[in-house]
Amino acid sequence: MDSNETNRPLTEVPMDKTPETLVSSPAQAEENNTMYVPKQTKEEVIKRLKELNEDACNADKQELDLLKQTFYKLHKAEQETARKTFIEAGGAPEAFVMPSDDSESRFKEAMSSIKEKRSAMLAEQEKEKEENLQKKLAIIEKLKELSESHDDANKAYNEFKKLQQEWNEIKQVPAAKINELWKNYQLYAEKFYDLIKLNNEFREYDFKKNLEIKLHLCEAAEKLANEEDIISAFHQLQKLHQEFRDTGPVAKELREEIWTRFKTASTTVNRRHQQHFEALKEKEQRNLDEKTVICEIVETMEYDTFTTFQDWENKTQEVIALQAKWKTIGYAPQKMNVKIFERFRSACDEFFKRKAEFFKSVKENMSGNLEKKKELCEKAEALKDSTDWKTTAEVLSKLQKEWKTIGPVPKKYSEMIWKRFIGACDYFFDQKNKATSSQRSVEQENMVLKKEIIEKLNAINAQETPEEDADNTIRELMKEWNTIGHVPFKEKDKLYKQYHAIIDKLFDKLNLSASQKKLSNFKSNIGKEGNIYREREKLVRAYENMKNEIQTYENNLGFLTSSSKKGSNLVTEMNRKVEKLKADLELILKKIEIIDQSMSKE
Repeated sequence: MDSNETNRPLTEVPMDKTPETLVSSPAQAEENNTMYVPKQTKEEVIKRLKELNEDACNADKQELDLLKQTFYKLHKAEQETARKTFIEAGGAPEAFVMPSDDSESRFKEAMSSIKEKRSAMLAEQEKEKEENLQKKLAIIEKLKELSESHDDANKAYNEFKKLQQEWNEIKQVPAAKINELWKNYQLYAEKFYDLIKLNNEFREYDFKKNLEIKLHLCEAAEKLANEEDIISAFHQLQKLHQEFRDTGPVAKELREEIWTRFKTASTTVNRRHQQHFEALKEKEQRNLDEKTVICEIVETMEYDTFTTFQDWENKTQEVIALQAKWKTIGYAPQKMNVKIFERFRSACDEFFKRKAEFFKSVKENMSGNLEKKKELCEKAEALKDSTDWKTTAEVLSKLQKEWKTIGPVPKKYSEMIWKRFIGACDYFFDQKNKATSSQRSVEQENMVLKKEIIEKLNAINAQETPEEDADNTIRELMKEWNTIGHVPFKEKDKLYKQYHAIIDKLFDKLNLSASQKKLSNFKSNIGKEGNIYREREKLVRAYENMKNEIQTYENNLGFLTSSSKKGSNLVTEMNRKVEKLKADLELILKKIEIIDQSMSKE
């Protein structure tokens, strides 16, 4: 593992999500389930705010919100870039301080000025609404008087039309009073038409005119049912309702019918509007649930079990995968969106902080580990020329076991120090093998015995249908082969090829498992192809790597099974891989046992 690992920048989580498609506005981003990407610079945002400040009362709130969002996205991005650069330069994450920048204060100053002006405007509007409320209440009182008056019909009608015009000219009133005002206005307007002694000409003309208007409003409301933009349809409906309220009554026998038609069209639009937000709310809740699961996975990591570089590297890849998954999930409910992001970010920061601490601690211990391994090298080098084969082999075996208990050293020394140590060990065992295999006559006898075994195996293979006890016979011959010592070096490869070729054919014929083949071949080769101590070291390293790989797959399986249905095929494939790895792991363990048994015989 590279000693520079401790200086790698912490992986950061981007703000909520990365866009799949660039969009031009937050509204379009929400509709397409993507993220709005600002194209302006911070200075351009501030400049635009100053322009809006010139006419703050008429500034569009949506644009103001967009400018605010854009500024802080850019500001956040600058902070992250500065933080990353600081850490890559060797700085500690906790020591990072954002460089001074007056753009935020200028931004806040412009926003504050606009807010003050708009607040004053809103206060004035509320005051105006209250005044309008009083004016409309006064008109209702006059309508009430007219509906109970028995004065001249023409005069009363002219007065009524005048009040009606005044009513329509009055603008907004407090929202809480709109329905109550309209009901009272309609009540006395209808009473006026029903009770006052108007002549039929005036009465029918007015009813007819109002009917035309309300039929047009009904048609407009019904068309909104097909409007694709449900938000726009809802706002258009509110305007139609205001017009419906401001229009006088129709003939008494048509009032219920015309109102029912308008109300039915309104209900359709309102229902679609409600369903739209219910679906959006449900989707956001699902997103929150998914993000909560991801937070829990990172928060519940068992840091005490991460004791090697590989442990941390495996978990780092898992966290990065979770961060990638996070970016594919949409927004959570508004009140929880920032909170759940901060929770995830906090969990990721904690992970990478602990990883940095681990690498820092390991780096501090590496120098000490290097000195310990140098001492073992010196001991091995002092013993490499020894001819006390048994005693020295035991000592070197103990030194190899001690080597495995020592932690890592700086990467630039790792290969060099290992070659030095294993070189001394290999030299001794090579000399030992040469000394113990010097008897030529014994090697010739061994060659004759092994050729006889090959002939017996060929005889079994020649049988069209092997006998029932052929398997036991083959295994006895294999055991006998393993008990026979060295053969002349020139004949060794030829004999081994012949032996393995016939064994493979017999295994295929007897349908023996692949693992049995490998184990049997391993037994045949043990001690013949090289140093068994070095072979055991390789197997132990392979065993540890395979265990880590299995653990990683099982962790990922636990995450995938809590995800979507689409992961079922991936889960099945990963389960197959885990089963294959476990079988290989068992085979490695058996090989190590064979080596240990062989070492104990020496």
